[in-house]
Amino acid sequence: MAEKKQKVPFSGTKEQEEQLMKVIAELKDQPGATMPLLQKAQDIYGYLPEEILKKISDETMIPVEKLYGVATFYSQFSLNPKGKYQISVCLGTACYVKGSGDIYNALMEKLGIVGGECTPDGKFSLDACRCVGACGLAPVMLVNDEVYGRLTVDQVDDILAKYE
Repeated sequence: MAEKKQKVPFSGTKEQEEQLMKVIAELKDQPGATMPLLQKAQDIYGYLPEEILKKISDETMIPVEKLYGVATFYSQFSLNPKGKYQISVCLGTACYVKGSGDIYNALMEKLGIVGGECTPDGKFSLDACRCVGACGLAPVMLVNDEVYGRLTVDQVDDILAKYE
């Protein structure tokens, strides 16, 4: 069964649009502008929604397919919004062997989202990562910069409650 992704509606401000247009004006005629344009757009919006990729394409004549290709190739870019609380579950070998897959599945169920998504209220986003360098604490998850180690599925509710 394929995971069904939720679409969080894009909502940018007039100030963000003005910032973006200024960046586009500064960079659009420069060779190799694609990366700096995408980086600055993501700095402004926090991610790269379809609507922004289309606007950049319309203003610069860079095909939207090229922008999308660059944005999906480099891990620094995100096409989905990030929550106020960014949860990352380590699925590296040590953590996975000790049950991080079950923790990740429990988080998807409790938050009602799949990996890479943000809850509709913008509070939580969920991602998997490969190693956070805390193998001795396996299984590990992070909420923003807070590390939680030696986790069990039973602890997930209490951890989420701290951020409610």
